[in-house]
Parts: sequence; C-alpha cells; structure tokens
Amino acid sequence: MKVDVLLGLQWGDEGKGKVVDVLTPRYDVIARFQGGPNAGHTLEFEGTKHVLHTIPSGIFHAGKVNVIGNGVVIDPVVFKKEIDALKARGVDVAKNLFISRKAHLILPTHRLIDAASEAAKGKEKIGSTLKGIGPAYMDKTGRNGLRIGDIEHPDFLSNYNKLVQKHKVLLAQYNFEYNLAEMEPAFFEGIELIKNLPLIDSEYEMNRFIKENKSILAEGAQGSLLDVDFGSYPFVTSSHTITAGTCIGLGIAPTNIGEVYGIFKAYCTRVGSGPFPTELNDETGELLRKKGNEFGATTGRPRRCGWLDIPALKYAIMLNGVTQLIMMKSDVLSGFEKLKVCTKYKYRGQLIDYVPYDVVNEPIEPVYEEVEGWNEVLDHVTDIDELPQSLHKYIAYIEKATGLPITIVSVGPDRKQTMLRDIMVK
Repeated sequence: MKVDVLLGLQWGDEGKGKVVDVLTPRYDVIARFQGGPNAGHTLEFEGTKHVLHTIPSGIFHAGKVNVIGNGVVIDPVVFKKEIDALKARGVDVAKNLFISRKAHLILPTHRLIDAASEAAKGKEKIGSTLKGIGPAYMDKTGRNGLRIGDIEHPDFLSNYNKLVQKHKVLLAQYNFEYNLAEMEPAFFEGIELIKNLPLIDSEYEMNRFIKENKSILAEGAQGSLLDVDFGSYPFVTSSHTITAGTCIGLGIAPTNIGEVYGIFKAYCTRVGSGPFPTELNDETGELLRKKGNEFGATTGRPRRCGWLDIPALKYAIMLNGVTQLIMMKSDVLSGFEKLKVCTKYKYRGQLIDYVPYDVVNEPIEPVYEEVEGWNEVLDHVTDIDELPQSLHKYIAYIEKATGLPITIVSVGPDRKQTMLRDIMVK
C-alpha cells in the first residue's frame, strides 16, 4: 500500500495537525518525517485544545501506530513536557509511539547557539523560533550530531561532553551570556524518559508496514514555502518540508508515495521575517489576525496576514505533486464583502504568474482579482451543502486556478468543524 503525505502549502500554520487528527481513523500508521519542536500542531476536540510539537497528531487515537522518523530532530526537554501533558490526559504513549534511532538530538547548547546567532544578526535576523533546530541540523550535515540511538551506548555521556565542548568554542565567539548548568538537568531527565520508550530502526519498520499493506499517513511540519531549497531562502527552515522530504525522513522509496494532501488557508499568514507579497499592513490585516487568532502555537508570536497568493500556491503544488487540496479557516473570511486573490506579480516591470528566484531583494507587487465574499457565520455548519453560495464560488475559483479539487473544507478549530466533500479520493 502507498504512503499518503499531508503537508502545508504556505509558510506553515495551515492546520496540518487538525487534519491529521481528522484523517487518522482512515490510517493504521501516522509518521512525522522532518522538523522538530519548531512545529506547533494544534488539535481541538471535546472542548479542549492540544498542541503537539514533535509527536505525530494521530496520538489521541487508540490503536494507531505513531512514528517519529529519522528526519526529525528531538529536544528531550520539550519532548518530556509533551509526554507529561499526554499522560495527564490519559494517553498511554508507551503503547503506540515509536522513535527512530536515527533521529537527531537537540542539545541545550544547540538552543544557546541558535539564540546567540540570531541575536548577532540584529535587523537581519531570519525569525528563528530559537528552538535549536538549525544548529542541530548543521551538526547533522556536519557529521557531528548525536542521534537517539546513541543514548543506548555506554559512551553517550562522553560523546555528549565532546560535542558540548565544540559548541562552547563556537559560543565564545558571541558576546552572549548563558548558564548551561541550569539547562542540563532537564535535558538528561528527557533522555531517561526516551530510553524507556520503544526505539526502532524506522526505515525497516516503515517498509515492513508497506509490505504488510498497512495504511500510512506521513505528516509534514512547517510549510512548503519554508523548504531549505525551495523556500524564500535564507528565510527558511532547516529541513525539506516538501513531499520529497518524506522519502528521506522515513527511509521509503519515491515509488511508495500515494495521495498528497496539500493544506492551505483561505488566506495567507507568515511568522517571522521574510518576503510576503500579499501581506496586509493595515486594518484588514489586523482584522484577519484577530478573527483567525493568528498567533504562533509554538512561539506565541503574532502572524503576519494577507490575501491568498495563487502563484505561490501553484508553486507549492508543483513541488509536492499534490493530488488533493484542503482549505482551512474559511470561517475567518466571513464578513468581508469582497475578497482579493493574488493571481500574478509585477516583477522587474513585467507581469509574471510564477515565483521568481530572488523574492528577497527584488520588489514583488501582487496583482489582484476580486471575488464575492460572504456574511454568514460558519461556526455551526456541519454539512457542506449548508455553506454559503459565495463560499462555494470561492472554492470553485481556487479549483479552477490550481487545477485540483478541494476535498476538505474547515470552518473552525474543532475536529467536528471539518467537512469532507463527495469528491474526496480516499
């Protein structure tokens, strides 16, 4: 059986966690393939909000296997807090959470390097979440990193100290004060917790699941426009957030990829620095932020808001081989008489309908079309046919522009506020 992939098509915060939670009953295995605690996947059901950072969003469904793949970086401190919160809600993670031995560890000094480096950039900072993600991936590619499987080795503490000493030399280059001794106890408490969870050779397990015809959903983090190669570099994350990252992050062949669910908001948001062609620095942008509660689940930072960007959306669709679209936060647009949609850019004196190489230093001016809005409040809508006609037209407009079906429409944060259209493939 093929591995289906679910990922974001914008700059993150599209609602991936909620949709994974909704789709989990259809699958046997949910697997995270990249990123780390910079992710904030928010799930809401039974009147309670849950935020996951490292653990797959299928964890609340009993009997489902949840895998943290080799492409993920894990901070034991954040991870332990997540586990403790789940245990408090009666979730027995020891039964259905499995961690790849090849996943890399985020050390306390990775977080310190992240903070020191970002502070040194001043006005040129990239908007890091300061979770140590970048430095951890740098050690991974630099062949210095420590992996989950290393904690099983008797020399782990010695290897940890060797890497910390390298980090201290790097930190000495910054005028940055820190107290590592205060950070380490929580780190090693997290390490002890991880030791008592099932650690697996995930590439073998994932391929065994495929051979056994288990249904698998791969869960991405961040968004396609933050991909380290194809995003708005250097204002990107440190991993591959696109479909190809699934193969690297789980150890599966490209021929095993099935459906690709691409999630996008009915408008756009972005956290941190970086280009954002349709950003609204006005009352409309502030209204979108307020109505959409656009504040980062991980950092709490206010998100920048703007209209839907079709060229960027089509770019992400192309990179990912998306087969189905999922539109989130349609309810936030209720009350707008007219909606704007960016269909082209003015770039270097020309009209273009694609994302150019230099989106950081060259000015990009969005060219908009207007579509009809709707006033109806959508909070209590549970039937797709009950959506206002103008929203149906908005859906059809996007489908025509992208050439893909929108198979799920969300009108609120709760699990129940998610509607599957009849055209859904699976």
